[in-house]
Amino acid sequence: MIDLSTLIFLGGLGHFGVLIASALVPFKLDWSAVFSALPKLHRQMYWTYGGYVVLAIVAFGVIATTCSAELASGTRLARAVCGFIAVFWAIRLALQPVFDVKPFLTAWWLRAGYHTLTVVFVLLVAIFGWAALAPRG
Repeated sequence: MIDLSTLIFLGGLGHFGVLIASALVPFKLDWSAVFSALPKLHRQMYWTYGGYVVLAIVAFGVIATTCSAELASGTRLARAVCGFIAVFWAIRLALQPVFDVKPFLTAWWLRAGYHTLTVVFVLLVAIFGWAALAPRG
């Protein structure tokens, strides 16, 4: 069986996979055309919020891949960090059925990617939730 440290490391790699998918979003959703009708400040804020989300995902990936043993240690700080990551992805997972993505899933690879992301979100919640809540012996 895979130990928790390895699962956390793999979860960290999963974050980088999510980033690859998220890099396609502005192009596939044609943000430049769609947001052109918005005032400049709104466009700037949208890109800023997106940048913060990307930065958080990068940080989660870097921390999980470089500090997996520490995150698996069960210290209060490790559990808090893992708990935050789990809640972050649980919220995103809860929004998955709310988003109206069907009109944009026009190719098989887009549908496959969307469903793959859903699986990754579930795994990230499970891995980091387990790291945050599991009893340590």
